[in-house]
Amino acid sequence: MKDRAGRRRARRLAIGTVVVLALAGMNGPWLYRFGTGKYHQYKINQPEYKAANGKWEVVEFPEKYRLNTIHAALLRTGKVLLVAGSGNNQDNSDAKQYDTRIWDPVKGTVKKVPTPSDLFCTGHTQLANGNLLIAGGTKRYEKLKGDVTKAGGLMVVHNENPDKPITLPAGTRFTGKENGKTFVSKDPVLVPRAEKVFDPQTGEFVRNDPGLGRIYVEAEKTGAEYETGTQDNYRVQGLSGADARNTYGIAQKLALDKKDFQGIRDAFEFDPVAEKYIKVDPMHEARWYPTLTTLGDGKILSVSGLDDIGQLVPGKNEVYDPETKKWTYTDEVRQFPTYPALFLMQNGKVFYSGANAGYGPDDVGRDPGVWDVETNKFTKVPGMSDKNMLETANTVLLPPAQDEKFMVIGGGGVGESKLSSEKTRIVDLKADDPEFADGPSLEKGTRYPQASVLPDDSVLVSGGSEDYRGRGDSNILQARLYHPDTNEFESVADPLVGRNYHSGSILLPDGRLMFFGSDSLYADKANTKPGEFEQRIEIYTPPYLYRDSRPDLSGGPQTIARGDSGTFTSRAAGSVKKVRLIRPSASTHVTDVDQRSVALDFTADGDRLTVTVPENKNLVQSGWYMMFVTDGEGTPSKAEWVRVP
Repeated sequence: MKDRAGRRRARRLAIGTVVVLALAGMNGPWLYRFGTGKYHQYKINQPEYKAANGKWEVVEFPEKYRLNTIHAALLRTGKVLLVAGSGNNQDNSDAKQYDTRIWDPVKGTVKKVPTPSDLFCTGHTQLANGNLLIAGGTKRYEKLKGDVTKAGGLMVVHNENPDKPITLPAGTRFTGKENGKTFVSKDPVLVPRAEKVFDPQTGEFVRNDPGLGRIYVEAEKTGAEYETGTQDNYRVQGLSGADARNTYGIAQKLALDKKDFQGIRDAFEFDPVAEKYIKVDPMHEARWYPTLTTLGDGKILSVSGLDDIGQLVPGKNEVYDPETKKWTYTDEVRQFPTYPALFLMQNGKVFYSGANAGYGPDDVGRDPGVWDVETNKFTKVPGMSDKNMLETANTVLLPPAQDEKFMVIGGGGVGESKLSSEKTRIVDLKADDPEFADGPSLEKGTRYPQASVLPDDSVLVSGGSEDYRGRGDSNILQARLYHPDTNEFESVADPLVGRNYHSGSILLPDGRLMFFGSDSLYADKANTKPGEFEQRIEIYTPPYLYRDSRPDLSGGPQTIARGDSGTFTSRAAGSVKKVRLIRPSASTHVTDVDQRSVALDFTADGDRLTVTVPENKNLVQSGWYMMFVTDGEGTPSKAEWVRVP
């Protein structure tokens, strides 16, 4: 295998040498006039170069169809859902202008879709019925210190009445008993009734444990004089009798500090055939930056996020049942930073790579490990290098998924740190004692790298930036193919567009890759010119699509159950070396936990190719997949869509 990689490198060098010698054989002034930029364009468009390195092309929508793509998912129709919500634009948020588009990469058409909520920084995953579940999003944008004019923060409302809950409407006023300052709630809050506690030995009543409700409050008036510095009890205005005696608020510091984003509870299924959002039961917890992970029974685990008062959800995770369209809490709590990289394992447990997208304490939920959701047992996996730089790292389940090997790529320090890692780390979860080991290094420390699994079992790693959100003009215009069989990177053509925060990549059914988004803080090395959101899409055509021919595939069943087989037609059946089921991506914030490539057993007979789907429901989750066949040269067919019920 290493000889193969060596031959690739030698071929690329030879191609470059031939082109240079050919030009050098012409007169010198011609080469000078041709110019470096034009020569580069000439070189990258040579058939030999594209066959060795692939090619990047920019897709620029007509102006009225451009949007700030924050999320993207491949639909079972072959189209791509592009979701902006308010698109990291507070003006849009304030005006309730939310955006979603559907792009057909074959026809090149773009369609605008009505968007019911601010699905900016939402979570998503593919469902068994082919719909896309989308949950969470943005209630309020952050306010930086200096922009905050009214002191505010968390008010915990207590209800000591064991007989009934109480609901306080938005606009409820809380006045401090010691400080005398009044704060106003921004939303309604339901405070459950108190719980009676009895002595387990005697059965005698001991006390009431008050029911608790959490609400964001702001001072009635602007100014620093309305800040508080210590804890105080707050009287709830407008209550009388028993309600007034039993209900009160407690708040710590209420100040003019930075206020984080706030999440929403809204949840929707997006129907790719009707091309519309369908509202389902909202989550119990508001979540901004959540991760949704499909479990083996087809239910969806929703984890982490900032809540409706801008605090990290305190480990209260919940599960969506696609049959009832309802959410239920898990029995135990476990806290993770926002957008944690959580993947279903073949034993039904969930692997957490330690990678995440940012918000949360630097000492809570940061260790990689294996989580048994049912028992809440968490077993740490040792060996992670640059353990303090897992924010904005990417995690990919290496192909084929049966091997259960994961790669964690790059990453950076917590928050707006300048630290970034050039490491890749690989763990084999089938080992007796799994432990991370370093893989091949990237050339530079890289935040926000994109990683996409290809039908030939390679992984394209591209883009990212050396610093937080591309500061200092630090975008990395490089792409590498990782080969799991040799554990080596191979340099390929460089992308044309820088990609960092709010970017992602999607494998298309024709074997190409699309890249979207990027949201640099600044547009110059001196960090003086504000950045602009990157609205262009870029398509990478891998080297395998510049070969003379590719295998065909058609005529098979649209549905194959786990453990069953299906027969397809291919004139190249005898040359097929691999068959892969690849789950369509749902990508955002360097997080794509849907992506997996499952190897299928197969037999060939003439032009008939019979494939068998593995039986393990945790390996092959119910849903729609792209099925690719790949020949001995590594050239894939176009995908056939197959549903696993």
